[in-house]
Amino acid sequence: MGTDTGSKVRTLIWEGNNLKLIDQRKLPFEQIYVNCMTFEDTAAAIRDMVVRGAPAIGVTAAYGVALAAIKFKGSGYSIFTAYLGDAVNVLAATRPTAVNLFWALDRMKKIINFDIEGGKKDIKSLTLKIVTEAVQIEKDDVKINYRLGQNGLAIFSGSDKKLKILTHCNAGALATAGYGTALGVIRSLHKEKMVENVLVDETRPYLQGARLTAWELHEEGIPFYIISDNMAGYFISKGEVDIVVVGADRIAANGDTANKIGTLSVSVIAGHYGVPFYIAAPVSTIDINTENGGAIPIELRDEKEVREILGKTIIPEYMKVKNPSFDVTPAENITAIITEKGVIYPPFTENIKKVI
Repeated sequence: MGTDTGSKVRTLIWEGNNLKLIDQRKLPFEQIYVNCMTFEDTAAAIRDMVVRGAPAIGVTAAYGVALAAIKFKGSGYSIFTAYLGDAVNVLAATRPTAVNLFWALDRMKKIINFDIEGGKKDIKSLTLKIVTEAVQIEKDDVKINYRLGQNGLAIFSGSDKKLKILTHCNAGALATAGYGTALGVIRSLHKEKMVENVLVDETRPYLQGARLTAWELHEEGIPFYIISDNMAGYFISKGEVDIVVVGADRIAANGDTANKIGTLSVSVIAGHYGVPFYIAAPVSTIDINTENGGAIPIELRDEKEVREILGKTIIPEYMKVKNPSFDVTPAENITAIITEKGVIYPPFTENIKKVI
């Protein structure tokens, strides 16, 4: 079972009563899957970074609710719906920054609440609706990412120039149900032979660029090389970057965008040298209820991620460490936001409302 992702990379595989997630902590050295049999397994996989990337987290959480429904062992409709509510709350508490998590869970809650208010009030019937909705969310994500990639391609259509592209973190098939957002744009450009090279920031401390983005590009045959994060300014200043394309975990109503830590620095350097800086994200990543970037919650993760690289300690315990997982790029640093509904240009506060 599963959705045709249009990619060689399979982030998740739904098998009807369990969910398999490729363990992104092990890539690129091992390609193994974690089997989630319950919503608790699913929540742990999100929290522990087995799966990451805002759209992928959303799809995974939806399947977590489906697993809760399928594996329910009690009796009575009201007990069943209360149990589903508990599962939604557990899944919602896993990662605070990625708004797609809450978008997907809201879709699942609407199915549950609609049934409570006017449905058959039958456990089997509601379970089927929940599973169907989770599958649909996965299918929608793949279609959305493909359209997003095509909209990104359209920005550069008509040009015979091959692009040198810099990207930060991982916004590819691994961060979605398939195809990718920022890497979806790059994949669409590559198909039209418009990519000269992709510069991949390694993305400390979790190395999503070096471990995940580079692996995806290798699998797809897209030319690339990896640089450490502090080399981005050097390559941009030397004219080795034509555009920057990154993903997003949450976009505020004014266009301020939270993405993996280090994105802000790249946007500042790109702006200084006049290099266009694009955000690629589905409309579900836009949080119209968050006025600006200052209101976006920033996840603080375990110090161990900074102290170690692939299990090797590089910073001793007596040295203090902080590990914010995201930063916010202000709207004025962003050239445009590429979505499945079109490309949004400034003024973002006005134009974002046109696609919501």
